[in-house]
Amino acid sequence: MTDETDLPDDVALLWGLRETPRKGPKPTLTVEDITHTAVEVADAEGLAAVSMSRVAGRLGNSTMALYRHVRSKDELLTLMSDAALDDPPAMPDGTDWRSGLTLWSRSVLAAIKRHPWYAQLPISGPPVGPKNLAWFECALATLSGTALEEGEKVGIVMSLLTYVHGQIRLGSELAAGYAENPDAFSRQYAAVLTRVVDPRRMPALSKVVAAGVFDADSLLDDQESEADFEFGLALFLNGVSGFLTARAPSSPISAPTP
Repeated sequence: MTDETDLPDDVALLWGLRETPRKGPKPTLTVEDITHTAVEVADAEGLAAVSMSRVAGRLGNSTMALYRHVRSKDELLTLMSDAALDDPPAMPDGTDWRSGLTLWSRSVLAAIKRHPWYAQLPISGPPVGPKNLAWFECALATLSGTALEEGEKVGIVMSLLTYVHGQIRLGSELAAGYAENPDAFSRQYAAVLTRVVDPRRMPALSKVVAAGVFDADSLLDDQESEADFEFGLALFLNGVSGFLTARAPSSPISAPTP
């Protein structure tokens, strides 16, 4: 059995298995206190406002007191990336894989939208914290009744996670761009493309422009974004369905009756 001291340092931190130095007076802080306060700061003022000194000030402690528990801002961001997540959804009894992954994907989107700063967090590796692994388990469990191999289940879940996170990050960056220059998301975009897109060099894009796809007062609409997410999700799940169908053993052909 692996001893807890063999765990990577960041894993031990996330799971509360890293010992806090005991020198000096008895600590009045916990890693949970620090993480919760950092999430509060990010929720109120954005990720850029989070710093060790800012969190320490809100807790009424010195910055050095925080470093006894969390060694750097990078560690703090790692803790925040796990703690900000709610628990994954409870799947109703009898939920099939497609309904389960649909609920899971929508729940991931909703959970991260509650913390807009989450999309700005660096992703440095696969899920390893308790909350992230709980979501990983939830998605994998929806595929438990299929004929997929374990590695294929992981591939599907990680690909779906990439899609969901990609939509969230793209949406976050586009929203920031819209706040800075809303005209770039107006009918001006269609007008610009009409001027610069040569049908001989870009015939496919030219057809899209001519069809009026970008001719809208605003290209950044919440309802449209939700519809785009659902469309992409359906395409992804249709692909999984096709893969499962191809993997299913073919029915034996009955011999003709004499």
